[in-house]
Amino acid sequence: MTKLRTTTLIAAAAMIVAPTLSLAQDGMARAKERLSAYTSKPEFVAPGEPFDIKQCAAGKKMLSIPNNSANPFLKGIIDRMKTVGDKIGLEVVEWENQGQPSQWVQGFDYAVRDGFDVIDLISGISPDTVEPQIKAANEAGIKVMTSHFYDPSFEPNPLLSSSLPIGFNEIGRILANWITVNTDGKGRVALIVSREVPPTIPLVDGFTEELAENCPDCEIAQEINVGVAEWGTKIQPSVQSALQADPDIDVVVPIYDSMSQFVVPALRLTGKLGQVKVATFNGTPFVLDFIQQGAVSMDIGESLDWIAYATVDGHMRDLCGLPVPDKLNVPFYIFDESNATDAGTPAEFDTGYGDAYVSGFAKLWGLE
Repeated sequence: MTKLRTTTLIAAAAMIVAPTLSLAQDGMARAKERLSAYTSKPEFVAPGEPFDIKQCAAGKKMLSIPNNSANPFLKGIIDRMKTVGDKIGLEVVEWENQGQPSQWVQGFDYAVRDGFDVIDLISGISPDTVEPQIKAANEAGIKVMTSHFYDPSFEPNPLLSSSLPIGFNEIGRILANWITVNTDGKGRVALIVSREVPPTIPLVDGFTEELAENCPDCEIAQEINVGVAEWGTKIQPSVQSALQADPDIDVVVPIYDSMSQFVVPALRLTGKLGQVKVATFNGTPFVLDFIQQGAVSMDIGESLDWIAYATVDGHMRDLCGLPVPDKLNVPFYIFDESNATDAGTPAEFDTGYGDAYVSGFAKLWGLE
């Protein structure tokens, strides 16, 4: 009787474990398949029909206002947009500022006063904070647009002429699938976010949804929310505390890779450097150097030069009355220990992605 009962219990347990194993195996297979799209050199996909961009851009001026000129990522994009502008006859000017809303307002005043045709709010300035200025620009015949700011799921401010969003939700899903594959489906994660930044929300949503679907045994052990202005003072001690309180954490995800400069010292001081995986997003060169040094595991990169071409393309289509792409035509590409040196040593912003976009846009614009 006892033997029969034991056999029955074992059989019942097996029936419970089998579906769980199947779920995990199915999730792993999905994660690997979805991740594969980001591990090959990016290919150029035309964002719309061919058009004569020189005719559209001739004599036109675009003022690009970043949320802060101290951000090398944004400044790098604008510098490259200037170069693209030179090729097509578009004057691109940066409104340099230190991230003060009053300075953004001054940028709008300058654009109206000097007869610009386009104002580009690039990655960080919410149109909601400058609505009176957008109205004034519209009345002066200036088209106001955003780039690299909204997620495609967001409803753009109705005062905008158009918007070129990027897939922040998609980025979250890539991070989740990478963790699934690289922890054998058992990752215990410390997630570092800045919820004050609007794109953080769809990114984290994509991350948590994909992790739940494909990695049932993964767990977000702790979410660390740090405001952008406090990165330098709060990220390192918060990560140290998290690792000391929970030594089973095996992955740290700073969702924006500039956070990594404060994560790496925390790992070093806790003796976890090289043991705890770090997965992140942006492709900033110093973080790609971290990968080469073994301090960071993975970074989802995007070429600044490609962003510049795609931004100019979308804005010129709007300016000339053509359909505008529903998102910024820039692919994501995973850098890890296998290919980080392709970005250069030391790494550079535009190296490692290939140059398919250069000839792609040239043909699309009728330049060759």
